[in-house]
Amino acid sequence: MSKRFQRVVLIVGSLVFLLFSIILTLFNIKNNVVFFFTPSELFNQEIKNYKKIRIGGIVKNNSYKFDEINDQNFFIITDFKDEIDVNFIGIVPDLFKEGSGVVAEGNINNNILNANKIFAKHDENYMPEKISKDLKKSGYWKKEYK
Repeated sequence: MSKRFQRVVLIVGSLVFLLFSIILTLFNIKNNVVFFFTPSELFNQEIKNYKKIRIGGIVKNNSYKFDEINDQNFFIITDFKDEIDVNFIGIVPDLFKEGSGVVAEGNINNNILNANKIFAKHDENYMPEKISKDLKKSGYWKKEYK
């Protein structure tokens, strides 16, 4: 074999290996991605029951209910067009409250999201209450932290 033929074989082999690696990576990513939907987007698409999904929106005012006996949280996520009921067993995050942003991850069954994770959203100016109190006491509290 000539050196030129060996180089061509090496280049073609490298390109095949690179292409195979990219395809394998893309298929793996596709299988592990969990999409973020709003309630309106959810109802416009056909989502299979028991498929893992994330739904984001605002917790509807006066919709949050807590069952202390079973440690269950019931609330409604809305995007001000459509809404979906959510059932969550466990402790909700500290930032979770009515009228604030939330992302719930779980499975849909009969138009009810049975969430296994709740993520509370906040804006970029969020500061934990304890830290803001400490800053006020120490005198380092500035107008931009309010």
